[in-house]
Order: sequence, then structure tokens, then C-alpha cells
Amino acid sequence: MPERHSSTAARDSSLWRIALFVFIVFSIVWLGAANVRALIGNDILKTGTVEFEDYIDPSAEREVFRLMSIASVAVLIGYTGTLLSSIVFVVASPFRFKEHGWLMMSAILFYLFVPVEVYTLHLDWKMVYLEFFTTADNMAFRTLFRARLMALQGAPLIAQLCYYTIVALAVFQPMRKKMPAV
Repeated sequence: MPERHSSTAARDSSLWRIALFVFIVFSIVWLGAANVRALIGNDILKTGTVEFEDYIDPSAEREVFRLMSIASVAVLIGYTGTLLSSIVFVVASPFRFKEHGWLMMSAILFYLFVPVEVYTLHLDWKMVYLEFFTTADNMAFRTLFRARLMALQGAPLIAQLCYYTIVALAVFQPMRKKMPAV
């Protein structure tokens, strides 16, 4: 790898730090909103199934779908910001995968699920569209919600678990090469 000039290194130093800060903020918004949406959506399902509860009033169910749509807006914004800032961080940071195995593992886990997230974000966008730009009934939301839950045979759930693994990798930083003392 060619040596960087001092002016380029100084510019990249602030760029990767800004990208890291933006990444952290957007990832908190994204993961937090995804958890809120899951908790809200779980209220209208029978425990352990994807069947809807029979006793819930249609107006209450509609309110649940409205709240999920609002959370989906935060997920859409948060994931987009997280993805873009992560790309800038990986390109501009002085950390190299060879010396920082935790960063390589984190990048693999994150970018491996980009197609899954793009597909589920597409379904989320449909829900947002139904909520804010149409007068769809509960059945349209139910169909879309069930499709979101069943999407890709559980890959979104596996992705969510990988994202929390990334947090642990960033905190504990395993597989980090120790630099020799000078």
C-alpha cells in the first residue's frame, strides 16, 4: 500500500472520525427503531405464531400499524445513514483489516446482510406508503406485516443477531494484532 501524504492523512483523520460518529448515531437510531417496531408488532400476534389475535379491536390494530409505520421511517433513515457512513469509515479509516480482525469480521457480518436489509426495507417502505399516502384497510397492512415477518425464511432475525454480535466485536476487539514495542 502506498504511503499517504501528511495533508491527506490529516484530512482522512477527521473524515473517518466524523464517519464513525455518524455511523454510531445512525446505527443507534436504526437498531432502536427496529426493536421498537418488533415490540409493537408483537402485541397483535398470538404468542409464538404469526397469527393475529382475535380480541383486538380493528381501530387498535390500525393504531399498531400506524406506530409500526412511524418506526419504519426511523429504520429507513437509520439504516441508510448507517450503510453510507460505514462505507466512508471503512475506506477512510487508518484501521486495516489485516491488523484488526474484529473490524474485518464486523464488516463481513454487516455487508453480508445488505441484500436482506434492502429487501425488508422495501417491504417497510410499502407499509410507510400505505400509511401516509393511501387509505388502505387493516387487511392490506396484515398482508404486508405477515410478508415482512416471513421474509426470507428468518434471515432478518439472523441479521439482527449478527448486528448485536458486531457491537460485542467492537467493544472487545478480538483478533487484534499487537504492535511490537519500539
